[in-house]
Amino acid sequence: MSVGIRFPANLFGHPTDKRIEAVNSELQYWTNHSNAPVTKVVFGHFPMSFTASSEKGQRYESVFARQSISAYLCGHLHAKVSKQLWRHHEMRTIEGHKSSFWEWELGDWKDYRLMRILAIDGGAVSFIDHTLKHALKTSILVTYPTDSRSMNMLESEKGSMRNDINVLVFSHQVIRNVSARVFDSHSEFKIVEEIPLQLVASSAHRPLFHAKWNAENYRSPSPTRYWLQVFVLDSHGVKISSEQRPFSVEGKMAIPTRPWLNYLVFEVQWEDMYQVLLWSNMGFTTVLLLTPKLLYHFVRRSSSYQRWAVSVLSSPIQLRKAYFWLIWFLIEGTRSKPFWLCLVIYVLWLIEMPWFWGCATSEDGEIAQMYLFGWSMPFHDGGFTGNKLSNPDVLVITLPFLYLVLVPVIVLIYGLFAEKAIAYLRRSRRIEYSADSANMHTESACLLPVAPRALLMSDNMVSMMIQFCGSWTRRALLLACLITAAIHLKLCSKLMSAYGMVPVALSPPLTWMPLLLLGVAAYCTKLHAD
Repeated sequence: MSVGIRFPANLFGHPTDKRIEAVNSELQYWTNHSNAPVTKVVFGHFPMSFTASSEKGQRYESVFARQSISAYLCGHLHAKVSKQLWRHHEMRTIEGHKSSFWEWELGDWKDYRLMRILAIDGGAVSFIDHTLKHALKTSILVTYPTDSRSMNMLESEKGSMRNDINVLVFSHQVIRNVSARVFDSHSEFKIVEEIPLQLVASSAHRPLFHAKWNAENYRSPSPTRYWLQVFVLDSHGVKISSEQRPFSVEGKMAIPTRPWLNYLVFEVQWEDMYQVLLWSNMGFTTVLLLTPKLLYHFVRRSSSYQRWAVSVLSSPIQLRKAYFWLIWFLIEGTRSKPFWLCLVIYVLWLIEMPWFWGCATSEDGEIAQMYLFGWSMPFHDGGFTGNKLSNPDVLVITLPFLYLVLVPVIVLIYGLFAEKAIAYLRRSRRIEYSADSANMHTESACLLPVAPRALLMSDNMVSMMIQFCGSWTRRALLLACLITAAIHLKLCSKLMSAYGMVPVALSPPLTWMPLLLLGVAAYCTKLHAD
């Protein structure tokens, strides 16, 4: 993206075709200019779930798979969701070869003081995380065999297993003894073997301990059958142990089930998900506006709707009654033509016209316009205008508004007009016992003007409607209106703090229209006294 948009519309990384090609060339260079196998680890800011495609639809995943990288380390999420955001990518290259790489989120140093120690051991990449809120104590990193849950690559070919154990031990104290124990999870985690490790290099930069073992003894169809734990004894007599972790000498993987929130933020491709959520909302809103209006258009000049309503109410099948209430609610909600037209015009405005104006790039920057599909702002070099900037980053603005404000506003307006019709029906019920038949006929026509009185005033229908909409109905609707207005004002306050109070406050489409529609609907549906 050529222009950086301020928070919160900076959720995605926007690589260009030129940048993706540069990364591909850099990785290819090390493949072409190295006689020995090269282990490739890529560092980036944005996770793949929040990385948009380039102008030509290219993505980093295909480059990483083609170049056979081992791991991609990213940040951006700041460990706010989890400190164990890991994802295994497996795909086929253009040539048809199977390739895979790991994606590991680094966490957050600023708030959580997370630090990661990464090691490369003969092509195997492993890591361990520390929270440095206190002094760093003895740290144990098993560099081989790697954890089968989060570090193994594709299965090794037969005969390529390594008969060694390598461990890095970082400590302020002198290490006296290091040993590794293998446990069998199929035998209640009994110790299968204990292996002493010897120091390979004693320099501060390579505290490596090594031992040989027979890897053939640990072949297993299950990647989590055998578990490894390392025990360390320092010069002060303090014993430290690493966490138990499964391993597979054959390179098999056992990716555990992730919490749903981890899956949602780290494995869902939000560039595509945004389109699904956006157009699902737009489709639902369109159906909500047009379908009941078409139904009302066909039934308003005949008594077929009233006869059908009475027949359904008389039916013992509960499902048909619920279906009737839904149809009746939607039709009554669209009977006010001015309000329905206002809602249609407002939705069309949100689709095609700017939502609000604001300082998109800096506090003193030029005023830009935000549309449903991104920001639009002029460029100084050449006088061009950038359109659809920060798309799909604007999902943090558009989706909360569409789902938490727009749809509730339409439903609540329908509810207010339907409640008004019910209120007139209740009044006609009271008048039935205190007025003559002529006045009673006039009042009952307020709900269904063309319906015969005998059909409308069926005791069964009236009693069910009174039970369905008691005296609490309007108060509940008004309370829901206040809650929706509070949510809307909260969203607007966030946008004002991000893009300037004055320009956002002076943007009627986003800031004032929902409140105006709810307020006018509440006033117009007030039941006037006789």
